[in-house]
Amino acid sequence: MTDRRNKWLPRAPSAEATGRVFLIPYSGCGASMYRKWPRLHDGVDLLPVELPGHETRLDEPNFETYQDLAKQMAAGLEPHLDRPYAFFGHCGSALAAYEVSAEITRAGLPAPARLYVSSQVAPQDGPFGRFLEMDDGQLGEELSELSRKLGAEPIPDLIDFYVEVLRADVETNKRYVVPEPFRLRCPITTIGWTEDVEIRHDTMGGWTACGDTTSELLTGRHYRFVDAPAELLDVLRDGLGRG
Repeated sequence: MTDRRNKWLPRAPSAEATGRVFLIPYSGCGASMYRKWPRLHDGVDLLPVELPGHETRLDEPNFETYQDLAKQMAAGLEPHLDRPYAFFGHCGSALAAYEVSAEITRAGLPAPARLYVSSQVAPQDGPFGRFLEMDDGQLGEELSELSRKLGAEPIPDLIDFYVEVLRADVETNKRYVVPEPFRLRCPITTIGWTEDVEIRHDTMGGWTACGDTTSELLTGRHYRFVDAPAELLDVLRDGLGRG
């Protein structure tokens, strides 16, 4: 029977799905950031992941390293690794997606069919990005922009609260230094965006050190992924061999 109380998954996985993509939230955000995404795409279950210290798990301490998060996430998601699956992460969460893929591989659990990393340099090329140098006021402006992108007018008190969550995630990113990354057994698909000025697609070549890598360049800016564009969903489906 599917466990509907898994704290990592706000909704139960579909028993009929032919594959699963676990969607790791962007820094400072929770699983609800994927609310514009469909539940299924051509039989592939699209499953937002809830992280400790975020949204419905605010009563838990935030993670201090992506490696610690990976150990917890691998254990929490193990019951749902029973069919072809992948991880998707964008910007900072791409590093979390990489680390949980590595942790699962090292632990001898069923390995991912693929890792999708969007708008992020490889582990050995970071820390990288202007977010890492922002003060709290600037981080609040970024959260307000993302809130509007998701269709909600930002509420100042909530923005102030979530700046603390985002600050913790940014500090985790700044601590992440991996000069010799673990090479994954599963293939990696890097996803760049034509108008992304935060992480240009031509800075993502270092992922080839982390596994067999292919690249996709999609149309849009840094936050385009939150709209679940059809071309992105097709990339996720096809990479699982479900196209």
